[in-house]
Amino acid sequence: MTSIDRRGFLAAGAAGTLAATAVAQTPANKPTPEAKFKLGIVTYNIANLWDLPNLLRICRTLGLSAVELRTTHRHGVEPGLSATARGDVKKQFMDAGVEIWGCGSTCEFHAIDQTVVQQNIDTCKRFVDLVKDIGGKGVKVRPNGLPAKVAVERTLEQIGKALSECGRAAGDAGVEIWVEVHGPGTSHPPHCKTIMEHANHRSVGLTWNSNPTDVKDGSVSEYFKMLRPWIKSCHINELTNGYPYRELFRLLRETDYDRVTLAEIQGVRDIDKETPDYVSGERFMRYYKALWTELCK
Repeated sequence: MTSIDRRGFLAAGAAGTLAATAVAQTPANKPTPEAKFKLGIVTYNIANLWDLPNLLRICRTLGLSAVELRTTHRHGVEPGLSATARGDVKKQFMDAGVEIWGCGSTCEFHAIDQTVVQQNIDTCKRFVDLVKDIGGKGVKVRPNGLPAKVAVERTLEQIGKALSECGRAAGDAGVEIWVEVHGPGTSHPPHCKTIMEHANHRSVGLTWNSNPTDVKDGSVSEYFKMLRPWIKSCHINELTNGYPYRELFRLLRETDYDRVTLAEIQGVRDIDKETPDYVSGERFMRYYKALWTELCK
């Protein structure tokens, strides 16, 4: 099979899968409000090898409205950037008409060692300063587990208090902190609710993460409604993986969510190694956006 034929085969197969998924998730005849939220992208993992010019070109071409710049990726937007470099990043996004949604840090606050917790708080504050300077909206952080031999409630309180300190810094800078619903145990929605109650800061909210553990009896409704007061951002992943995305998008519409749903998906370089990663990624994102548009109806 030639490379052209192979790419055509891959594209046709992807299109067939997306169409079948859209039909399978067709809703009952019930009018719903028009979606106010838009589609964006997290550079983890599909865009982790894209430099900033290609990232912005693809977003502009496909109409992706916003980017969460995950740390350690090739775009190079990190706290160590100089003031001049930060200004250049801001200008590149403005010229492309793409929003810097924020920076995706790996800051986490569940460690038993309080020195480690403070180091993560300090790193989070550096990301806050970065996001402020580049014109972004927030910093994504995460819990990442529940330490053994420590009471769960104690860990949740510790995370919440650390987030409150980060929230004060973010509030002073005019940005937000988004706590990803993430980690073994800590991704349990009732635990996330407890963390938010301990944080108790207007600048601290949640990133809904589209986890399998969100689903009860085939629905995300119960846990979505539990966490909705704090949801400030939303990660979505493979739209064909059985997660009830049409229901999620309906709930977002019905609760007037007017921000973004950010595609946090695997890259495609292992499928087609004969073309640059960003070329395969752009092709895949065209299909992804088509399915996202259908599921939002």
